[in-house]
Amino acid sequence: MSAATGAITGCEALLRWQHPFLGPVSPADFVPLAEETGAIRPIGAWVLEAACRQAAVWPDFCRVSVNVSPVQLQDPGFADRVVAALRASGLAAGRLELELTEGVLMGDVAVALEGVAALRALGVSIALDDFGTGFSSLGYLQRFAFDRLKIDRTFIRGLGEARESWFLVRTMHDIARHFGMAVTAEGIETEDEARMLREIGATELQGFLFSRPVAGAVATALLSEQAHRLRSGEAEPPAKSSDHPIP
Repeated sequence: MSAATGAITGCEALLRWQHPFLGPVSPADFVPLAEETGAIRPIGAWVLEAACRQAAVWPDFCRVSVNVSPVQLQDPGFADRVVAALRASGLAAGRLELELTEGVLMGDVAVALEGVAALRALGVSIALDDFGTGFSSLGYLQRFAFDRLKIDRTFIRGLGEARESWFLVRTMHDIARHFGMAVTAEGIETEDEARMLREIGATELQGFLFSRPVAGAVATALLSEQAHRLRSGEAEPPAKSSDHPIP
């Protein structure tokens, strides 16, 4: 969401597994196993294709963010798969953002750098997700030239409790802006957190305060409604929490 207007600026694709016998299985459980067995490659390709197809029917002002495993990025053919997904869906490359975690820095850095460069050459944006929770160093921010930095919920939830958390978030924000990166603060759950982030200067906010995860059809309806307001010149309503259930 835009911190200034409350307008939707992007959606993040979330993978959910409803097992016929086990019920809902958390990505925290099945993604590491998929990475270990190599199944993350076909799963990741399906997610990317599905997300691009979904976003292609959305208004142009909305981008889609898709998480990418370090295993996928190490694959020499990954950039070609991204090209294929964009062509098949008709989605403009500039509306696709691929999110990498700091785990990508623990593999072959030269291969990762080459992969990121190939993706950015397509016009796709690259975001560093969960910043500050892993093994990153400031040098990597310069070497990888990320387009966006996402400040993790770990730091956001301490904003109202400790001055140190406020200082850390402000420092992350200022460093990212110095390197020319956009900044998204994620995991926002309270109005106080949103207010303090606006005061820090954050331009994009993400979290349950604004919406729980929704099915693609619901997201499409929300975006269509916003597009209608924009065409009719209506102001965006104040950002508020959505009570849509998690699918």
